[in-house]
Amino acid sequence: MDSGDEQDVAESKGKKKRYHRHTPRQIQELEGVFKMCPHPDEKQRMQLSRDLGLEPRQIKFWFQNRRTQLKTQHERADNCSLRSENDKIRCENIAMREALKNAICTACGSPQTSEDSYHDEQKLRLENARLKDELDRVSTITSKYLGRPITQLPPIQPPSISSLELTVGGYGNHGFTPSLDLDHLGIDPPSGPFPFLAISEIDRPMMVELATRSMEELIRLAQTEEPLWTRIGIDGREVLHIETYERIFSRQANPFRSPSTRVESSRDSADVIMNSIALVDMFMDPGKWMDLFPTIVTNARTIEIIMPGMDGSKSGALVLMYGEFVGLSPVVPLREFWFLRYCQQVEQGLWVISDVSIHYPKDSHVSSCTKHRLPSGCVIQDMSNGYSKVVWVEHMEIEEDNPAHQLYHDLVDSGIAFGAQRWVATLQRMCERFACQMVNGNSPRDLVGVIPTAEGKRSMMRLSQRMVNNFCSTLGSSTGHRWTAPAGLNDVGIRVTIHKCLDPGQPNGVFLSAATSIWLPLSPQTVFSFFRDERSRVQWDVLSKGKAVQEVTRIDNGQHPGNCISLLRAALNPSNPNEGNILILQESCTDSSGSLVVYASVDLPSINIAMSGEDPSFIPILPSGFVVLPDGRPGTGSSACSSSNPMGRSSGSVLTVAFQIMVSSLPSAKLNLESVETVNHLIGDTVQQIKAALSSLGA
Repeated sequence: MDSGDEQDVAESKGKKKRYHRHTPRQIQELEGVFKMCPHPDEKQRMQLSRDLGLEPRQIKFWFQNRRTQLKTQHERADNCSLRSENDKIRCENIAMREALKNAICTACGSPQTSEDSYHDEQKLRLENARLKDELDRVSTITSKYLGRPITQLPPIQPPSISSLELTVGGYGNHGFTPSLDLDHLGIDPPSGPFPFLAISEIDRPMMVELATRSMEELIRLAQTEEPLWTRIGIDGREVLHIETYERIFSRQANPFRSPSTRVESSRDSADVIMNSIALVDMFMDPGKWMDLFPTIVTNARTIEIIMPGMDGSKSGALVLMYGEFVGLSPVVPLREFWFLRYCQQVEQGLWVISDVSIHYPKDSHVSSCTKHRLPSGCVIQDMSNGYSKVVWVEHMEIEEDNPAHQLYHDLVDSGIAFGAQRWVATLQRMCERFACQMVNGNSPRDLVGVIPTAEGKRSMMRLSQRMVNNFCSTLGSSTGHRWTAPAGLNDVGIRVTIHKCLDPGQPNGVFLSAATSIWLPLSPQTVFSFFRDERSRVQWDVLSKGKAVQEVTRIDNGQHPGNCISLLRAALNPSNPNEGNILILQESCTDSSGSLVVYASVDLPSINIAMSGEDPSFIPILPSGFVVLPDGRPGTGSSACSSSNPMGRSSGSVLTVAFQIMVSSLPSAKLNLESVETVNHLIGDTVQQIKAALSSLGA
């Protein structure tokens, strides 16, 4: 408070008797203004004087007194915090002294006795000093990224109550043992909410230290070039040089890696059309994160918020999350992770988001392999044109009990299937999609006049995105959705699964999903172009019943012409186009990692609802479609030879065909053999038609 304020306060005390007490309404109004502006200028004070019927000097004195009160409260809170910390350190000292009194000899099992209490006390002091140094070290590391040290210590508890295992790679803590078996929690992410997972106070600082070290490593991985990173293949993919990595990042736990463990590492970068604040918001929200990566992340949950962030922002936020990553085929094992996600703003316009796994039992509910996601994530840098430069690092250790099918062997083993290139390509494509969704009006390639308003276009895009999300989620093999091969079929044949649905936005009842994968000696671009061309649809689509398909309208989702949403019409009665029409909503999307064509039949009233701009979340939709991926052979990004191409031809693509049909509208209905045979014939006939049609293209 300056000398002028002190003089005004003194003057206010001398004239205090001249003023009446403020009314509750006046105090409420003054408090509201104080929250927004603690230091009002003369013009604002005059306005408050007129509004509240008080003299300007009264307004000025009230704000001065309120600021003094608030300062006193903050000082009192800081004093209490420091006193509490002092008490906790004193309790720690007492606990160590008691532990030393009750120490047991590990050799003979008898209590240890000491004839020199002075030396015992000195040992206790040295140990206490060492623990304080360790606390200061962790606090210093944390404050480097959080902007503040850890000042509140957890209560002293025995290590046996810890609920989570944090010994991931070299980021563990000696003597820290888990006691909670996650396998007995009955966790079922796809079909039910997660139960409450209690995290003890002793776990939290360990989680902070683990996440902080993970972020430090991620920043170095993102910024360091050779010899830490090397380029392989004709596409120049970046992978870690393992020996250099292990020399730079020595692991405290020094784990013995199994001979069957495979290391997948990759790094990629790109410019995306979204600013860093928007990207960070989507990464820290599980629902938005799934929308941002619908072809990779099919299930994500926030288990617990460890630190909420500072000043209402995401900077400094640390959360425990669960996620499922899919390879878009039933024969590629789904990967699930429990991981810590740490978000930090390093400087203005520069953010870092790091992920690191925590252990869970090998026999978890969907686990078919042991997976550790070592420090991975991205560094996001704002650019002057509204774009962001994203550097992505992906690093995993995989030990599979049930490896991917032979068709996908090269794609998965090379690290392409779950690598940084796929994450970055998907991020670029989806950011373009969101940008198109926000644009009012139509692009030059849109068919104008069918969708009347910009809100109608956004509603159609939301409906289509839900269709794609549903399609991708059905290709995972999570709890309640396990794919099996019917009797008489080998592992190359059709996989089927049954599931019940009562969720809004899907037809209620029992559904049967079927999928199969085939290798094609054609480039992924050729196969994708065939499926997205409405003129060739009559050659494979059973919904059109052999009739020509006409595009009614189209919404572009990006710069590539293959990224678009189409509304198709198949006229069952050519003489009367308005009678018996089938409407098909279709979205096609492609990037360097692969392509999708997803479609579903919709009725005219539902389409009218979406085009009018109303909420499309309750419109039932049951998608089917195709996934086109490179086979991972040389020429498509992998340096490994493929054993799935016995003819030795040039590299091609792997096509997954997936259908969904309704077995019964009753959720209690039972699956019968006739339904399985029907879907087997349906998908089998479709594959044969596709092979025949593609043979003219050089297959």
